[in-house]
Amino acid sequence: MSVVEFGGTGQGVLLLHGLMSRATAWWPVAQWLRPFGRVVAIDQRGHGRNPRRGPFRTEDFVADAAAAVEELGLGPAVVIGHSMGGLHAWCLAATRPDLVRAIVVEDFAPDNSGRTVDEWRWLFDAWPVPFRSLSHVTSYFGSPLFAEYFEEREDGWHLIASLDDLYEIAGHWGTRTYWEFVDAVRCPSLVVEAGRGGQLPGQMAEAARRSRGQYLYVEEAGHVVHDSAPWVYRGAVEAFLSTSISPV
Repeated sequence: MSVVEFGGTGQGVLLLHGLMSRATAWWPVAQWLRPFGRVVAIDQRGHGRNPRRGPFRTEDFVADAAAAVEELGLGPAVVIGHSMGGLHAWCLAATRPDLVRAIVVEDFAPDNSGRTVDEWRWLFDAWPVPFRSLSHVTSYFGSPLFAEYFEEREDGWHLIASLDDLYEIAGHWGTRTYWEFVDAVRCPSLVVEAGRGGQLPGQMAEAARRSRGQYLYVEEAGHVVHDSAPWVYRGAVEAFLSTSISPV
């Protein structure tokens, strides 16, 4: 298990990154989360410095998150997930309610059945790989956050995660739906949707309703809401946690 400890004490706050990302990318968010507890992020399988690759079923990722909560003594934890990590937060809360106190789900729709990676593979194929420098990475993607996703090799900067692994992970989402997990969530939840995130319309609002959670639509935000609209995201999460758990 690849774990990043961000500090804080008391109850656990587990951060789950999205597809292509890694644990250290949560650093800006983790700084203001520390008053709410011990903030920990993990590299999910196939990402960052996690040595584990497949299998890449959702259940495998959720089992990894459950193991992290148990082995690190975080439970019951607040679980905050972006995109793929938000899906895993939903599923962990549904299947292991003993480990989860509250969840925040950022920009992931529960039903992508029938969709394939071919819809967005061309975006990855268009990258000018290898990137010549970290400045090249940040200027291409328009945010310094993306520098966390890359590593230097002899010929330049490359994505740490394998594209083939990412395609396999995302391809799995198109084979099923996740409403049964959403319906099973009983803990407090906050669902944050990006207006420019590209999720299928209406699903995240419906997920919040069915899980009896709070819902926020951030019209101006891109897919990574905590990066493109950081103050809106922070305000919503801090308000949610302040009413769901007690700061330490």
